[in-house]
Amino acid sequence: MISAHTLSRVLAPALTTAGLLAGYGTARATGVRALGGVVLAAFGAGTFVVVNRAVGPIRAGAVTVAYLGAFGGSHPLAKRLGAWESVFAVAAGAAVVAAVAG
Repeated sequence: MISAHTLSRVLAPALTTAGLLAGYGTARATGVRALGGVVLAAFGAGTFVVVNRAVGPIRAGAVTVAYLGAFGGSHPLAKRLGAWESVFAVAAGAAVVAAVAG
């Protein structure tokens, strides 16, 4: 059987990456930024639950802060790199934090 910690180290990076990509993709495709925010929040909540069950609320909080920081950081970074490139870059960073902390 796979331990919760091992599962968290796989799921947390996948969820953070998917959340950032799907959140931006939803907002861009629909033109409704709030809908992208809902998608982002849903994946963020799922990530928190997975990490919290595996290693507790402190690390889950750290992953959440990294996730939200990546979201916030993608906006100014987009001015230099472009929108999708920025989202890919911050998603990679958030995934690394999730893999290490989760």
